[in-house]
Amino acid sequence: MVFGGIPLNKVTIKDGETVLAILIHGADWENGLNFVSSQEDYLQVGTWRYDKGKTLQAHIHKTEPRRVPRTQEVVFVKEGRVKADIYTEKRELLRSLELGKNDALVLLSGGHGFEVLEDDTQVLEVKNGPYVGADRDRERI
Repeated sequence: MVFGGIPLNKVTIKDGETVLAILIHGADWENGLNFVSSQEDYLQVGTWRYDKGKTLQAHIHKTEPRRVPRTQEVVFVKEGRVKADIYTEKRELLRSLELGKNDALVLLSGGHGFEVLEDDTQVLEVKNGPYVGADRDRERI
């Protein structure tokens, strides 16, 4: 298992040493279990790529108190295209990129905005919770 070592073919967007986002292209998944987030991130994001017959041992996650002061999220484009704007912590636009079918974007720090570029675009969004309400969770740029 690779943890926190961002595999080749992943696009890492940084502001200085701070990782703001990681783009995982759908065609870039590597064999095995590979985490793109670090052990310190509030979301642990990894990819699986195995052949038929691989088993992963059944398990239950224990209750473990955690302090999670920041929302991090992942968006996965099932169908269509999306433009993602990545902002620094100072609310400055750093980079825009396009996500297509089977691409995922891990958003760890800074800010972000999206524009849907095709009809019937379908995106799965996952973020840590619990949700505390828009007024406490986010600040518009």
